[in-house]
Order: sequence, then C-alpha cells, then structure tokens
Amino acid sequence: MESVAITLFPFLLVIVAICFSFCDANSNVLCIESERNALLKFKNDLVDPSNRLSSWVEGGDCCKWLGVVCHNSTGHINQLHLAAPLPVPHFDAPVAEWEAYHRSKNKSPLRGKIISSLLELKHLSSLDLSNNNFRSNIPKFLGMLRSLTYLNLSHAQFQGGIPHNLGNLSKLQYLDLGGNYLKPKSLQWVSGLSFLQYLDLSYADLRKATDWLQATFQHPSLLELHLSACSLEDDPSPINVNSTKSLVVLDLSENNFSSVPMSIFGLHGLLSIDLSSNSLEGPISDYFRNISFLEVLDLSGNLLNSFTPNSLFSLNHLQFLNLSSNEIDQDVSEILLSLSRCCLDCLESLDMSHNHLFGHLIDQLGHFKNLAHLSLAANNISGPIPLSIGELSSLKFFDVSENQLNGTFPDCFGQLESLETLNLGCNLLEGVVSETHFSNIKRLTTLEASQNRLRFQPNSSWILPFQCRIIKLGQWHLGPKFPRWLKFQKNLSVLDMSNAGISDILPTWFLNLSTQFEYLNLSYNQLKGGISHLNVREFVDLRSNRFTGPLPRVFPTLQYLMLSNNSFSGPLFKLVCNPLRKGPMECLAIKGNLLSGEILDCWNHWRGLDYLNLENNNLTGKIPPSLGHLNLSVLNLRNNDMFGELPSTLQLSTSLIMLDLSDNHFSGSVPTWIGDKLSKLEILSLRSNNFEGHIPQKICQLQSLRILDLGNNNISGSIPKCFSNLSAMANKSNQNSYMFQWLITRTNLFCMRILLVLKGRVDEYSTTLGLVTSMCLSTNRLIGAIPKELGSLVELQSLNLSGNLLIGNRPNEIGNMELESLDLSMNQLNGEIPSSFSNLNFLNHFNVSYNNLTGQIPTSTQLQSFGNFSYMGNHLYGPPLTKNRSTYRTPTNVANNGSRS
Repeated sequence: MESVAITLFPFLLVIVAICFSFCDANSNVLCIESERNALLKFKNDLVDPSNRLSSWVEGGDCCKWLGVVCHNSTGHINQLHLAAPLPVPHFDAPVAEWEAYHRSKNKSPLRGKIISSLLELKHLSSLDLSNNNFRSNIPKFLGMLRSLTYLNLSHAQFQGGIPHNLGNLSKLQYLDLGGNYLKPKSLQWVSGLSFLQYLDLSYADLRKATDWLQATFQHPSLLELHLSACSLEDDPSPINVNSTKSLVVLDLSENNFSSVPMSIFGLHGLLSIDLSSNSLEGPISDYFRNISFLEVLDLSGNLLNSFTPNSLFSLNHLQFLNLSSNEIDQDVSEILLSLSRCCLDCLESLDMSHNHLFGHLIDQLGHFKNLAHLSLAANNISGPIPLSIGELSSLKFFDVSENQLNGTFPDCFGQLESLETLNLGCNLLEGVVSETHFSNIKRLTTLEASQNRLRFQPNSSWILPFQCRIIKLGQWHLGPKFPRWLKFQKNLSVLDMSNAGISDILPTWFLNLSTQFEYLNLSYNQLKGGISHLNVREFVDLRSNRFTGPLPRVFPTLQYLMLSNNSFSGPLFKLVCNPLRKGPMECLAIKGNLLSGEILDCWNHWRGLDYLNLENNNLTGKIPPSLGHLNLSVLNLRNNDMFGELPSTLQLSTSLIMLDLSDNHFSGSVPTWIGDKLSKLEILSLRSNNFEGHIPQKICQLQSLRILDLGNNNISGSIPKCFSNLSAMANKSNQNSYMFQWLITRTNLFCMRILLVLKGRVDEYSTTLGLVTSMCLSTNRLIGAIPKELGSLVELQSLNLSGNLLIGNRPNEIGNMELESLDLSMNQLNGEIPSSFSNLNFLNHFNVSYNNLTGQIPTSTQLQSFGNFSYMGNHLYGPPLTKNRSTYRTPTNVANNGSRS
C-alpha cells in the first residue's frame, strides 16, 4: 500500500514558490556584495565532490548561482537550497517519488563545515541542506537566523543533541531534522516556535527526551508531526495532556509502543494517524471512533489480533485503512461487514494483507464504490472471487495473491476499466481464461497470476488491449505454441511464463522486441533452438528447457543468469572473458549442459559473484587462480573432467559456505588452508577425485561444517580424533548457520543442491539440505581404529566409513549418536557389535558386512529390521540371521596356527 500524506496547511506552498523562484525570480536583480562574500566563505569550508557549486565564483552575480534565490525587488538572498540526492525510495513508492530521486542522482553530497558566515544573510527565510554528509553537530548559530520560516536539515548525517536556541526562530513554520543521528535530552525548545506548523524529528533518539509528549501534543499551531523511529515506548505512568486541537497529521511509526498512547485519542482534529511498525497488541482499540474526522489510519506491521465491530464505528470519513502485516485471525466477511457500516461511501484504500484472515469474500465488497486499492494478499481466504468485484468502477489495484481462492477467473474483471494492477498469484483458480476477460481493461500495467491452474489460449491474431510492464503467468497453460500476443507489448519489463507447457522454438521476434526486460523467466518449458543474445538488464532464468548452441551474449549489467539443464555447448570464453561487463553478477548457474573446454583465467572483472554452479558439464583443465579472488559463497564444479591441485588462491574465498568439487580428477593433498581459512564452510565435498595423503588436522577447525564428503579418493592415515571439534555435527546450530542466513536473504532460486551418499544410495538433497548432517570417508585407504571421539557428534545423521582398512572394535560411544545411516562395511573390524548399538533407534540404513565381526547381534527394534545383506561376510549369529548360537562356530584364528580362539 502506498504511503498516504494529508497536507492542509499553507506552508507547503513554499515548495511551489521555490520552483517559481528558480525559474523567474532572479532575472532582473543583482546580488548584494556582502551576501556574495558570505556565500563564498561558506563555500570555502565545504567539500564539493561533484563541483555543484562551480557557479559560485568571485565577482559573479550570486542571484544566478545554483541553489540561491534572491528577492525580486531588494536583491537580498532569501532562499538557499543545497539539497543533495534524495534517499532511495521504497520499492513500491509512487512514480513521482522515483522520478524525483532519479533527477537528483547526479548531485553528490556536500561535506565539510557549516560556518557562521551565513549569519550575514539576514533576510534568509528558507534554508535546505538536506541529504548531505556533514557528520557533525547541528551548528548553534542556525538559531540566530531569525528570518527563517523554512529549515530542512534532514538526512544530512548530523549527530549529537539539538541546539536549544533553535527555539529562538520565532518565525519558523517548517522544521525537518529527520533521518539524522540526533539524541536530544529535551524538546522544551519546541515551545518557542510559536508559528511552527510542520515538525519532523524522525530517527532521533528521544528516549531521554521524556517531555516529547507535552512539547508536541500541546503545541498551539502544529499541524503535522513526524516522530518515526524515535525509540519511543509506553509510558509506565501516563500523564494527562491538554492536547492541541490543531494537529492534523501524526506519524509515530517504527517505535516500540505496545498500546496506543491514550493522549492520541484527545486529538480530535486528526485526519491522519500512522502507528505502523510498532508492537501494538490485542484488538484494535475502540477509542479510534472518538477521532471522527479521521481519513487515514495506518496500523500495519504490528501484533494486532482482532477487529471488533465498534473499533472504527463512527469513522464516517475514513478513506485509507492499512492493517497489513498483523496477526488478525478473523473471518474476513465480518470485517468487511463492519467497514460497510461506517465507511461504505468513502473508503478508497484497504490493505489487510499478511494476516491470518479466513472465510469467503462477500458480495458486499462490490458496494464500496470509491474503493481504488484493495489488498488481501497472504491470508487464508477461500472460496470464489465474488462477481460483485466488477461493480468497483474506481478499482485500480487488486491483490488477493497467496490465498486459497478457488473457482474460475471471473468474467467481471473485464468490467474494471480503471484497473492498473491485478494480482491473483498463488491460489487454486482453474479453468479457461479468454479474450473477453480482458476486453475492457485498457489501463492494466501489472498482471500477476502465477501458480494457478489456468489455461489461456487466445486466437493467434488477438492483441492485448493494454500495455503491461509486468506479466507473471507462471504455471498457466499457455502452450504448446509460444504466445504471439506478446509481440505487441512495448513496455514489458518483467515476464514470467515458467512451467507454462510451451513446446516451441523461441521466436526471433521475441529476442528482438524493442522493450528491454529487467526480469525474464521462461524456465521449465520445452523451448528449443539457439539464442544469440538476451536483452535483459538484471535477471534471466531459462532453466530446464531444450536450448542448444553456444551460450548467448548477455547484457553487461545482468546480475542473475540461470541456464541450467539445457543443451548449451561450446566454451565459456565469450561469456566469462567479456571485458564489457558492468557491475557485479551475483549468480551464474549453467549446470547440466554440454559446455566444454577450460575455465579460463579471466574472472577478475566478475567481482561480486556470489554463486557459481557449473556442475555436470564437460569442462576440463585446472581451476583458474582468479576464481579464488571472487570470494564466492557457493562454488560447485561437480562432475566435470577437471584436474590438477587446488589453487592456493581459493583460500581467499573466505565467504565460502559450500564447496563441491566432487566427481573430477583433482589430485594432491587435501589443502590445510581449507580448515584454516574457510571458516564459514558448511558443505565440503571432494568425493570421487584423486586426492591423497592424510586428512589435515586443520579440518577440525571448521565448526560450521555439517556435510563432509571425502569418499572415493586415495586418502590414507587415520581418522583425526579432533573431529569431535566439528561442533555443527554435535550441536543443533542449523538456524544460526551461515547457509541459513544466506538463503533467507535470497530467492528460492538459490536453493542449494548436492549429491550425497546416504542410506546406501546416491540422492540429491535440496530443500531439506539445511537439515542434513553427514560424514562420508568411504572407499579410501584409512587405517587404524575408529576413534571413540566420533561418538560426541550426536547430531550426525549419517556416518559412512566403508571400504577402508580400519581395524579394531567399534566404539561403544557410537551408540549414543542419533544416526539414521551407519555404514562400516568392507573394513577389517573385529570383535562383537557393541550392545550400545541397540540404542540407535533412528536407523533406517545399517551395514557392517564384510568385516571380521563375531558374536550375537544385539537385540533391538532397529537392528533386527535389517536383512542379511547388512551382516554378511562376518561370523555373527542371532536375529535377523537364521544362524543361532547352537550352530555358531568360533572362527579360525589364522594367527594362532588354526586353533579355536
């Protein structure tokens, strides 16, 4: 839901005056010499990286300098506007806010010292230094600029206290100090600003300013107050405040209130209240009905759990209501009926997304005639979409995604001529969508309806009646032909037609569309043919199709490129060694193709790459040294034909969480720097290579390691006793793991996958990978006894030591583990199976075959559930084997000249 601002006071006309002044006010006046000199002194103490003040020169007409506005008749400087680039807007901010941001981007922030020469500007009424980088206290002398009516120091990196003498600015009407690092101890100075109408102290730490309530709520002229993110909390001993009748707009968002301050309900003139992103609990307060003129109420991002019929009963002027991101667990029909009784004719925007609403949408929804914005996304609402939606003639935004709505795609959408955004994604809608559903929707710019069971196959000559910027129809049935109706979309920026049943050659006209995509997802279809180029700026996902030929040319700014599971062939050279790359690519995934040749050593201009997956290709050669300079989080080169020792530069990749080099021909020793430098490593797979030598003791320093696979190499020596230090295998630490933190900050496209030998077979683990702990040292030349210290790894789920030269007894401590899979087969272990193994209650795979084990198999539910295969090649008896004690014969001790032991 877009933020809503109500502004009724005249001082905002200052902005219009500023624009007028820049255009015309200075045309026929010359600046006053003393004021020009004051500005030049002011400039001399500033750092101006982008030379914004280049027009400020000795002897020039200062009334024509950038940011300076002089009075038409007197020539006195009365306005100084030196604001730097605007802060980056929120992603769903209004278009106008984004346009203003882009216009300001070429201005670098000013730095340096603000000196008192500004006091020479005795007629200065407006001063704007916002969005700069001063990193200092607010100068006290600003409180002596007695002519100021407008002062904006927001987002300028000011810190410390607020000078009390700002209270001397008796003419000040507008004061914005928001977005700084201020820590005032009192706000008493505000009472001296008798004409103040607008005050913004957002992001100031007001925990010590205990008088904030009296200083602001009692102010006689204040119309608009912003105290967002000021660390305000519930007052344990609330006081009665004779609240002002003037306050119209109140913003207390992003604080720590658990209940609405009662003083608010005495502000009967309020038109707008923002209490979003606090910790408000329980039902929505009934006291809001006392503020009968309220037009805007934002309670989003709290812990509110219910909506009572009386909560907003008398709010007959309510236009904007935001209850999103709360814990409201209630029938949506009850809330809609309550709202219909108070604001049926005035409500324009309703957002109740991200709650726990259930029940069905009711026909009364169509009676909110002025409703332009409706979001009910991410709830548990079921049933069909009511046909009365078609009566909402003012509706521009409709989002019911991530619910359980069923039925068909309603024909009534075709009546919504004002509709601009339609989001029905992630529901249970089914049936056929036809041209008539869109016949009268000519303003639509966003169509999102992925993850439904809908079919759309319009006439091949049909042309969409609207020009969309976003189309997301993933999991619709759009094939088998590639949709021709896309051919005439000229503004398309985001397109998702993944898993859409398309089995066709990707048409040339699509690759040559005049529009430049930001996001393109055609994954999980049967698209085929070659791709010469991709005109996409940020995100491409073409996974799991049948594309062939060389890798396509890509746009220099592309950040995500996913081409896995196709039949692309040829070398990586043109993609990787392209010197025209601009900016970092975060993800490159081309696994499961037919790529060949070496990975060339030209990765230096790929700084910023976080995820690289080239597994299951035909790549050869060594790992290039420059790859180690990227500081990747994930590197997967599994199942290629690569060889050589691991380059020492890989130790520079200290952010590595997953390193999979399995199924290649790498050789040499396992590097000690893996344990010494790659401290974040959680998954290490060097399986099926030609590594030799001993397992380095430094591996034991990897306290985050949860999966270790060194199987099928030529590694010798003993198993390190210090494996007991692998704390992630001994403690429940998954939720605090680097991998968990990495995944929650990225999309599900980054789901890690790895092949593991667990439970006697090779399986791919992906969505459950974060829950797996495994150690595989199988098929090597390890000697000695199994160290009892392994028994401390109680969180280990799979242990595979098969196919080695291990001797001696099995440690009793293994019985203390919670293993699901244990494979000790094909070693030279002797003695009896420890009775503690009967405590392994979670086992679903167990193999001790082909050792020299003797005696009775311990009795337990699990050990008796495995077949003969798990025990063959030993001298064991008892269930599940048919051999019992009476038929058991002690094996011949070869070392004792054939006598019985």
